[in-house]
Amino acid sequence: MNQAENTLAADAMERRRAVGLLARALGDELDAAWQGLENKPDAKPVRGPETGLVMVRGRIGGDGAPFNLGEATVTRATVLLASGTAGHGQALGTNKKAVQLAAIFDALWQEAGTRDYVEKVLLGPIETRIALEDEKKAEETAATRVDFFTMVRGED
Repeated sequence: MNQAENTLAADAMERRRAVGLLARALGDELDAAWQGLENKPDAKPVRGPETGLVMVRGRIGGDGAPFNLGEATVTRATVLLASGTAGHGQALGTNKKAVQLAAIFDALWQEAGTRDYVEKVLLGPIETRIALEDEKKAEETAATRVDFFTMVRGED
């Protein structure tokens, strides 16, 4: 890969991280970041927000034959800022306002002038919250762990 391809790949990974964090953002987190934004952009809705269903697929053991597990409710939205930057938001559930704000923050993240704000005020705290939730879940799981061992009888 040449330098340009490496840069594009790195940008795609960073965007994937940002969109993933926005999808896991709570409505309160998005609303607080929106209220704290001094210069709120004009965002024209392109699609949605709209709610629908997606099929969730699973695999037995992680590598077995795929099967349809069930359906999940998902909401998505696409917005276009006055600058021409498009933002996309999606999340499990039906919170249309949160998904629309996620789409706006995705577009703002793509713009150099507002990326730092989105990173510091929104994505950083979301990342911290998720890490703390994962740590708590791991501790709760570890507390229920049972270690089995075999006792050797004294007889041969």
